[in-house]
Formats: sequence, C-alpha cells, structure tokens
Amino acid sequence: IDVVLLSHNHYDHLDEASVVALAAQAGIAPLFVVPLGVKRWFVEHGIDGAVELDWWQSVRAGGIEIVFVPAQHWSGRSLSDRMRTLWGGYAVFAPEFHLFFAGDTAYSKDFADIRARFASRQGAGGGFDLALLPIGAYEPRWFMQAQHANPSEAVQIHLDLGARRSIGIHWGTFQLTDEALDEPPRALAAAAREQGLADDAFTVMAVGETRRFARRLP
Repeated sequence: IDVVLLSHNHYDHLDEASVVALAAQAGIAPLFVVPLGVKRWFVEHGIDGAVELDWWQSVRAGGIEIVFVPAQHWSGRSLSDRMRTLWGGYAVFAPEFHLFFAGDTAYSKDFADIRARFASRQGAGGGFDLALLPIGAYEPRWFMQAQHANPSEAVQIHLDLGARRSIGIHWGTFQLTDEALDEPPRALAAAAREQGLADDAFTVMAVGETRRFARRLP
C-alpha cells in the first residue's frame, strides 16, 4: 500500500492497531495523509512521515495529487479534545482517474462547492470518475443529521459532485446508530431509483469484492 488517507481521528476511522500494522508492512511504509492536528498522534505512536493538511491544501505522491477538502463533521478521541483536530475528505487526481473520498459527513453545500472548484480540471464531462460516499449511521435523524448523511442525502451528494459512479461506504461494520445494519443498501437503492439513476451509478460492494474501472478519457 502506497498511500493511506485518514479522514478524521474518530476511533472507527483512526484505529491504532490498523495504523501500526500498515506502518510495519513489508518494504516501505505507506505515506499517511492526515488532517491538520493529527500528525502528532502518529509521532506519539512512533510513526514518521505522516503529512497533515488543512482544507484545500494538497500533497503529491508520484504523479498523483491529493487534495484535502471540507466536510460537515467533527473530531475527537476523548471528552477533552473535541474539535481540536480537523476532519474532511479527499479529492485524488491521477492522470487517468479522478477519485473522491468523502470521509464522514453530513449533507452540506460543500459538495457543490467542491465540484465548482475543480470543474476546470475535469474536462467537458466533468465530475469524479468514482466517489466513495458514506451511507450509514444516520438514525435518529434529529441527532445524526448534522454529522452523517442518510442514503437519500448521499445520492444528492453524488449528484452535487457530478460523480460518474459512486460506491456506498460507512455501513454494516459497527452498530453505531438505530437503523439496522443491512438497511443502508436497501434505502440507497430506493433513493437512487427515485432520482432516476442508472442501476450501476451508485452501488455498494461485498466484503472482499474487487472492481475495475475504465481509465479516464483525456
């Protein structure tokens, strides 16, 4: 693994055992790209080489540019450090593929802003080739709406970004909220149909599944 993108420091996204194992992989350790303020955690755990970014800052890895972008969420690993570090998503620009990873987020105008900001570099077709968008941990809405998008809102994020395809993430792993673990994919399929999306426009993946995507046309 060459690059690891960390969206924020919540325990289900920044797991010590996972990061230590990645840092100890055979060969060269990956480049860890992290939000502003999170590099200190890596230093404290003996991991060098993490690069931290503020919103709209970028780093290059080979021929790929990685841009840290805004999201509506929050951070914290204890009662005393809430909002002390940043959170967000990533726009990844390779010459032949444009990827978007939202991290954890509620629905906000950030995604229309992101599309507008990068429109000049995405050509006439516009949009990202693939977006990884969270679809789970959304009930009850009175509590979760400000921090986690539901499947209907995820479909709107897909549309706001102008993504060519999206994959639903952040569901079916931890029982964090009130909806059933297997509800998000069903709700996503219904929301996608309501918006008239093609069957393969916004889907989910099985554990261990691999997919290949066509290269971006110039």
